[in-house]
Amino acid sequence: MAVISGIPALTAALRERNYRAFSIGNLLSHNGTWAQRTAVLWFTWEMTGSGFWLGLMAVADLLPVVFIGPLAGAIADRVNILTMIKITQVLAAIQSALLALLTFMGVMTPELLFALVLAHGIILSFNQPARLALVPHLVQRENLSAAIGINSMIFNSAKAIGPVIAGFLINGWGIGFAFVFNALSYVWFVGSLLFIRIANPRSGKARTPAREVPREIAEGFRYAMQHIGIARMLIVLSVVSIFGRPYMELLSGFADEVFSRGADGYSLMLSMTGIGSLVGGFWIAQRGQLVGLTSRVVLATLLLGLSLIGFAATNLYGVALVCLMISGFAVIIIGVGEQTLLQNAVDPKMRGRVMSLYGMIGRGAPAIGAIVMGTLAEFFGFQAPVIAGAVMLLGLWLWALPRRDAMAKSLEGD
Repeated sequence: MAVISGIPALTAALRERNYRAFSIGNLLSHNGTWAQRTAVLWFTWEMTGSGFWLGLMAVADLLPVVFIGPLAGAIADRVNILTMIKITQVLAAIQSALLALLTFMGVMTPELLFALVLAHGIILSFNQPARLALVPHLVQRENLSAAIGINSMIFNSAKAIGPVIAGFLINGWGIGFAFVFNALSYVWFVGSLLFIRIANPRSGKARTPAREVPREIAEGFRYAMQHIGIARMLIVLSVVSIFGRPYMELLSGFADEVFSRGADGYSLMLSMTGIGSLVGGFWIAQRGQLVGLTSRVVLATLLLGLSLIGFAATNLYGVALVCLMISGFAVIIIGVGEQTLLQNAVDPKMRGRVMSLYGMIGRGAPAIGAIVMGTLAEFFGFQAPVIAGAVMLLGLWLWALPRRDAMAKSLEGD
């Protein structure tokens, strides 16, 4: 596959009209999502002061994809994925508007918030595989790596900016306005999708009767597990998602209990993670090539483990912020690197199902880790569970190192 590297790779992708329209909408949508996520977790901490409840909110937001993701992936391989994205974005806007309304009315409870966050998680479980499967339809193949990198930059700039927006809205007007902002961001994204013009944005798979969907889901699992590169990359993603990624859901507890910093300190911690992720996303996007990407993903697992040990072991806020920035960099190298490699290696007819597995693990597995770490934090404090998870990441690096070359051969070819 011919590739363009450096800044020209980014501009080449953005010169493509459909991808540019997608990116403009995607930018505000992700900022809204992160503003809402920040507000939800801080609202939860204010109402409960409980690490368990923080983990429970992560379960509500992230775990539905584990059960719905395979079905959503099979649907994405059968329908117009652009229409599927529009429908789920409208539903997400309604959910955010309802969150805002109930908050303004002063009737919100932890249980009600859990139910609404669960609804959001279900909606995004259908949205994510379609969103991931759409990108190859928006750019030429030589621009795919850059497009995925730009998506990462957008997502991770939102991780940095969204919490700041949330902090500004919460401190200035109240938590409900963070939810209003997210609802409007989803409406904006739907509007931008109306400018995309592509013919029949499906996987290219022949239409089969609906009764075949269970068989197609199983077929997707078998394909992924029998592909040596895809299977091992999904293992790496699983371990990182369960033992590394959940620290994000616990940051409000760290901000208050460990560092005594409050809502502003919490927003800054999220933003530093986002800045690290933004740097990582820019680096991987401008790199513009597949060769060597597998090695960098494996190395990033080591970097993530070490940075999380540094973060959780210190009581110095400044040191913690630096470690969070490094962890954000490592997480995005793993996430975007894996997505790029999977998109390159997967059979187009299996794309929706395989990317639903990627989304299922990437969104669902952190919920499992978060509820476990949140529960352990009730007994041992917030620092010990994160350190234990980081040690597991060091073990993952030792497992992946001797398998790296075989994975690269399977994933980095044309």
